[in-house]
Amino acid sequence: MSEMLENISVNAAKNNQEMMEMIEKLYQVARPEAVFGEPLEVGEQVVLTASEVNLGLGVGFGIGGGPRPGLQRKKASQAENDDPETPGMGGGGGGGGGAQGRPVAVISVDEAGVEVEPILDMTKIMLAFFTALGTMFMMFSQMKKGK
Repeated sequence: MSEMLENISVNAAKNNQEMMEMIEKLYQVARPEAVFGEPLEVGEQVVLTASEVNLGLGVGFGIGGGPRPGLQRKKASQAENDDPETPGMGGGGGGGGGAQGRPVAVISVDEAGVEVEPILDMTKIMLAFFTALGTMFMMFSQMKKGK
């Protein structure tokens, strides 16, 4: 049984290392260079892009043990490891994550000052409009039923 616990510990350490590597890769997406683009010089102006970066991560691990169900009594000549009274143990884990980014503004810097030009995402604006419209329709229909 101690060999089984050692195997579980070795696997848990390996999974932990892999999880930390995945987290590091995801955090690379959220570094300042990912949010602000390289400055471009256009004549007397310096132009930068600003982005929105979203990052999500989920992980989970578990370990358990108990009697091994479904085993029948073995013959006395078989090894002690096959004893159905010996508890079974197991463990596992998993995780996942994702990141996305999108441009939100263009920043221009020149002698006259700084100008920020937002980038409008018409898809998001239309989704918000139709969601609000649908919500109002549902509320009005519920209010009508209540009369």
